[in-house]
Amino acid sequence: MFISRASLWANLSYVDAEKTRVYLKRSKSSPINLCLERLEGLVYDDPFREITPPIVGRLKHLFLHATDLQDITKYLIHPAPLLEHLTINRTSGDSGSDSVLPTTLFDGNLSSLRELHLYTVHTQLPWRNMINLTLFSLGFVSNHTISIGQLLDFFESAPRLLEVELLYAALFFGAQNGRVVSLGDLKRLTISGCQPSSLLLDHLLIPAGAEMTTSLDLPGPRIDDHLPRSLDNLKNLSNFTKICLHYKRQFVSLEFTGPNGRARMVSTSSEPGSTHLVSRSLTRLDTSKTKWLEVINGDLLSEGIYQALPSMTDLRTLTLSRCESTISILLALDPVISFKDSITCPKLEEIVFRTNERFDIESMADIAAARALRGLPLKSVRIISHGEPVPGEGVIELLKHVANVETSLETGDETDHSSEDSDEED
Repeated sequence: MFISRASLWANLSYVDAEKTRVYLKRSKSSPINLCLERLEGLVYDDPFREITPPIVGRLKHLFLHATDLQDITKYLIHPAPLLEHLTINRTSGDSGSDSVLPTTLFDGNLSSLRELHLYTVHTQLPWRNMINLTLFSLGFVSNHTISIGQLLDFFESAPRLLEVELLYAALFFGAQNGRVVSLGDLKRLTISGCQPSSLLLDHLLIPAGAEMTTSLDLPGPRIDDHLPRSLDNLKNLSNFTKICLHYKRQFVSLEFTGPNGRARMVSTSSEPGSTHLVSRSLTRLDTSKTKWLEVINGDLLSEGIYQALPSMTDLRTLTLSRCESTISILLALDPVISFKDSITCPKLEEIVFRTNERFDIESMADIAAARALRGLPLKSVRIISHGEPVPGEGVIELLKHVANVETSLETGDETDHSSEDSDEED
């Protein structure tokens, strides 16, 4: 029964010629999954040379990890109408003709593909009619061998794309001014690398509800260079409720998703003014539907915070974790000094603090009192301290103006940047 079940013999690796022939015989006409690793190239009597050409039409999944692509792809020129998943990962080395992916691959017809992953290869993306393609990733392509125009042509031929990942893919411009390609079914777009993403994003129409993540190395270009020059391209921001700008020591990550009601900013960069850079980017976006703003390790003296807060008219929860100058952002919430005589964040219900220093609960009580006097009382204030305990008399004063006040004193690892708060109360 085991031998007669054809589908059980469909996974090939071409390590041994005789074993491969046995598998092919027992798999009968079943689609084949081939994982081929040839890091040293094809040897003279490699079973791949003899066995592959007649069975190309049966390939369903192909994973190719090799150095010399041309020596292998010349055996993959026949049509593969069943091929759904193709991954080609060339081992790093000197760029040359051996890294070029020929246009004759599978007779130039990859219309059956559902997933296409290309890493460290040179390709002009010549394939058209990619009607079934849903996942596409392109990584570590140097020397600007692909133009943005060629990538747009590829996207136009793949109208059902759900996920696109570009990892350090150096693209050169080569796109018609004003050209915009709609990725109507897109769910996730990830762009990593030091090249300004705006060169590509200016030409893409991102649908509502899609998630876009871009990352760049520091020191590097401005954040503005990683957003479209016209935000009309990002239709997912029309119902925008979340932005995540993640600063680390090596890179900056910007995430746009919606509509799940969360905005998160993390600043652990050693670069000066990083919090201001993040905050200034917020002012370029429509944050009126943002319900949750979290700032981690930020310098709240940055004027960008003050510029961003007034437009967050629907903000419900504000979380400040291990931030410097916490009192500065609290003053921005004080209706006595609010911008243009309007109250900043009028729907704010909850403020959560994580602090390593003594918390100024007296100032918090004054601001809560001022907001309550304007008919906008806070429902909850949570203070998680890693330093000194919160004074009890301050909590009593704060409770006069806030329905619920929780305090806790935490010890241990303070590097955890999770937004999940401890339920342990002091």
